[in-house]
Amino acid sequence: MRDVSGWAATKPGGPLEPWDFQRRDLLDEDVAVRIDYCGVCSSDISAIRHASDLPLVPGHEMVGEVTAVGDRVTRFAVGDAVAVGNIIDSCGVCPACLAGRENWCREFPTLTYGGLDRRDGNPTRGGYSSEYVLTEKFVHPLPGGLDPAGAAPLMCAGITTYVPLRRWGAGPGRTVGIVGMGGLGHVALKMAHALGAEVVQFTRSADKADEARELGADDVVLSTDERRMAAQAGRFDLILDTAGAPHALEPYLSALAMDGTLCVVGIPEGELSIDPMSLIVGAKNLAGAGSGGTVETREMLAFCAEHGIVAEVELMRQDQVNEALERLARNDVRYRFVLDMAAGRP
Repeated sequence: MRDVSGWAATKPGGPLEPWDFQRRDLLDEDVAVRIDYCGVCSSDISAIRHASDLPLVPGHEMVGEVTAVGDRVTRFAVGDAVAVGNIIDSCGVCPACLAGRENWCREFPTLTYGGLDRRDGNPTRGGYSSEYVLTEKFVHPLPGGLDPAGAAPLMCAGITTYVPLRRWGAGPGRTVGIVGMGGLGHVALKMAHALGAEVVQFTRSADKADEARELGADDVVLSTDERRMAAQAGRFDLILDTAGAPHALEPYLSALAMDGTLCVVGIPEGELSIDPMSLIVGAKNLAGAGSGGTVETREMLAFCAEHGIVAEVELMRQDQVNEALERLARNDVRYRFVLDMAAGRP
């Protein structure tokens, strides 16, 4: 077994504490990754609050370096820069897995933390730790030129927004709206702009307007301005809703053009409700998306490298993890916290 140090929740909703544990010895197709940077995602907060299988080590946005490989590994060598996301295994035989869309694995994919490892049956522990061991299929080469700290959130926020932007045709001649300008939204804004679409940022914060334009927005709409929102009717081919707080969908459905799509990727607490006529009039589509498989993730990383896209991050030492989680819960971040796993080791 391999000795690992990390940060774990030992009671639901409690602060993370230093915790030493073990990962499996390398199997033939395994790769060991030293974790240099790990992003802090709002889903980590939810997992900590509702944790039942304790201790829980969060973190699923990892960038680091290969430190060891199994005997049958062919794609990686010691010293390679790599990234790991929120899926570390799947059944491998269902139609989704065979298509490289393992996030929709029929048996459900093995998550980076909070799941059960298909290889040894132990609980999976996340990236707020010094090392991760996983099968090489779910390790992704990190393209050169990407800042590693800024690239870490691409493994969740990046892939979650890239997939629907590509799926629903964000590109030249299309008008795309981005709802919310947080950890997901600001990355989606950059990507939609790079894809060539006309991009409009919806935000509740007037002070984000200048930043939105700097990141690629052609227009900014304050979602609390009812007159300005009403003026958006029929404008958009696609609206990507990244907001994590409860909100009404009707204003965005009204903003869609005929046959337009509102795709939800944020996860507000509570149920969503809509008036069916909001969909019927104009033959509009309400869709959802979440994460991506190995094929889409590598495509996303190559796209980001080509266009120089990384998340806007605030780097924190790993021993500041509780401060990062507390500030994220207050929405006191622009736009993503990343833990420097080499600094502040316990």
